Amino acid sequence: MIVVKVKKGEPIDMAVKRLMKAMDKEGIIKQLRADRYFEKPCVKRKMKSERARARARSIARRQALAATMPRI
Repeated sequence: MIVVKVKKGEPIDMAVKRLMKAMDKEGIIKQLRADRYFEKPCVKRKMKSERARARARSIARRQALAATMPRI
């Protein structure tokens, strides 16, 4: 459970901002959005596979770029 204590004289907006940042760090907001609608298991697997492929492409692209850049 996330607890955010409001400091004396601190605006509520800042406390809410800290709360949202902590929730985002824990992955609570992402989980809430994911659980909003039912997603079939086959769709979950497909999306997981697509994310992994995109991540692999990104890493490969970064490594290729690093290989072409001269080291100083």
